[in-house]
Amino acid sequence: MKTTRKQFNTLMFAVLGGGAALASSGAWAQPAAYPAKPITMVVPTAAGGTTDLSARMLAQALGPVIGQSVVADNKGGGNGNIAASVVKRAEPDGYTLLMQYSGYHVISPIVSKQTPPWEQKDFVPVANVISAPQIIVLRADLPIKTMAELVAYAKAHPGKLNYASSGNGSLQHVTGAMLEQQAGVKMMHVPYKGTGPALQDLLGGQVDLTFGTAPPFMPHIQSGKLRVLAVTSKERLPSLPEVPTTAEAGYPQVDATSWFAVFAPAATPKPVIDKLTADIGKVVNQPAFKQKVQEQGATADYQNPQQLGDKVKSDLARWTTVVKASKIEAD
Repeated sequence: MKTTRKQFNTLMFAVLGGGAALASSGAWAQPAAYPAKPITMVVPTAAGGTTDLSARMLAQALGPVIGQSVVADNKGGGNGNIAASVVKRAEPDGYTLLMQYSGYHVISPIVSKQTPPWEQKDFVPVANVISAPQIIVLRADLPIKTMAELVAYAKAHPGKLNYASSGNGSLQHVTGAMLEQQAGVKMMHVPYKGTGPALQDLLGGQVDLTFGTAPPFMPHIQSGKLRVLAVTSKERLPSLPEVPTTAEAGYPQVDATSWFAVFAPAATPKPVIDKLTADIGKVVNQPAFKQKVQEQGATADYQNPQQLGDKVKSDLARWTTVVKASKIEAD
């Protein structure tokens, strides 16, 4: 049967039209290169504090490197559970990330009385960005100037010294319990609803000492209102070079370094994770970024997904031991 020119044109139109429809529907479409739109970095705290600062410093520096704007989105509350739930439910496409705080990621699940609305398997590690050891800081009018004097005073006056934390089951609380276990002393724990109120009462003399990352305390340390006894890490802080580590003071097991790292929803494609990891690494290793972080009393500390995953596992094991020994539970 002979095909007329009109029939041929009609047939070709149908074929080409169908192909266009398939292409527009995505069947033949090539995936857009990542990232093709802005990236949201969800922050599990309110504005202010080291977690928020970490997210904003990274977002600002990462945008030009990755080729899209990166926006920090604060969703504080629930010991980090609100933000974690948002990212857990997000499309695993690399456009919704979590700037996570170690206290929320490894301690909150251990001390919580209820099962958290997320699990470790709901996230895939992308990169560690910042590490910040806890410092042991007390009001300057106390007659204690060294870790040895602190331990001696606590042993001579059991339960008299009190320490503030940002809440039951917080990293500060668990760090205090770790010190009590390692030094063989007993102090009174005074929980607050956040670092800010705890700091104010420390400055006002209502509590004796506390633990925490350096940034919120630096102005008061520099003014002489607060005194730092030790840094709870294996290395001294560049911003506090004269302050010894807990290891140097004779308590190497009192190691309580906070970390601030990026996680993505589980099932995020590996090429996307690889892109994020590489570009975050470029940012964190920039001298300007390192300097900015150091000025805040912390350390730029890039770690790849494997290293970050290993850190999560080791921290979970270590803090579980401390929490169980002290029978700590969150509110």
